[in-house]
Amino acid sequence: MSLLIQDASSALIFSDLDGTLLDHHSYSYEAALSTLQTLAKMNVPVILNTSKTAAEVKVIHKELGLATPFIIENGAAIYMPKNAFAAKPKEAIWQDGYWVKTFASKRSHWLGIVAKLKERFAGQFEGFSNMSLERISEVTGLSNTDAAAAAKRLYGEPVLWTGTDANKTLFIEEARKLGAFPLVGGRFIHICGDSNKGKALTWLSKEYARQRVNKGLTTKLSTIALGDGNNDIAMLEAATIAVRIKSPVNPPPPLTRQDGVYTSTQYGPSGWRESIENIIPELKNNNTNTGHGHG
Repeated sequence: MSLLIQDASSALIFSDLDGTLLDHHSYSYEAALSTLQTLAKMNVPVILNTSKTAAEVKVIHKELGLATPFIIENGAAIYMPKNAFAAKPKEAIWQDGYWVKTFASKRSHWLGIVAKLKERFAGQFEGFSNMSLERISEVTGLSNTDAAAAAKRLYGEPVLWTGTDANKTLFIEEARKLGAFPLVGGRFIHICGDSNKGKALTWLSKEYARQRVNKGLTTKLSTIALGDGNNDIAMLEAATIAVRIKSPVNPPPPLTRQDGVYTSTQYGPSGWRESIENIIPELKNNNTNTGHGHG
C-alpha cells in the first residue's frame, strides 16, 4: 500500500492528542499549527480522537479553530457540531449543542466496577473520581482549570496504577472478568466499555461517506490515523494509513497490520507535521507558511 495520498479532498485525519498533536510534556501544539491551518484551507477534516473528556476537547477544539466532529474518552462518544454535516447524522441525538452518538455506558456503571476492584487491590491504584483537583494536576501536569475539565468524565474511569507490574496484569484481568474492557493509555488504565477509537473512526468515516453520497460525491475516502499509545491501536488498525508518532516515554504501539504503516522520526506535534506532510504531498505545495514552529 502506498503511503501517499494525492487527493487530499478525499482524506479524513483522525488524531490522538496527548503525545501526538500535543507535546507529551508541555501539551503544546505549536509545531503542528501551520500544517493544521493549511489543512483547514484545503478543507481536509482533522478529527480529534482522544481519551480526554468533552469538556477538555471543546476548549482545545476552539483553540485550534476546528469545526469538525471529535471523539472523546477513547471512542465512548462522538460529538458533531451542528454544521459539521448538511443532514442529521444517523443514530445521533441532540445534546449540549452537538449531535452526539454514544457507544458506551455512563460513568456510574464503571465506578461500580472500580469499587469492586478496590476490595482486592486496595492501596494499589488511585481513581480519578477520588483525586482532588490538585492531585489530578500533579499526576497529569495539567493546570487546575484543565484538571477540572479532565475530571468531568461521562463514560469511564481512569485509574493511576501504583502497584507492581505483576499485580497490574492481575488487575486488568480482574477488570475484564467484571465486564470492563480496560485500555492502557500513556498515563492511566481506563476502566471502560467495549468502545474504542477504532470503532468510532469506522462509524464516523461511514457517516462522512453517507453525507458525501447525499451531495453526489462518490470518491472513496481515505483515513489517516495518528497516535502514540496502546489505546490508539484500534484506531491505527482501522485506518487506511496508520501513523505511529514517536514518544519520549513509550515504544511505538505494536500493530498487527504490516501495510500502510508510517512511524515518525520526530516526537509529538513535530512528528505529526512531518508525517502528514510526507503522506499528503499537496500540503508542501499549498503550505505557504514556511515558518514552522518548533514547540
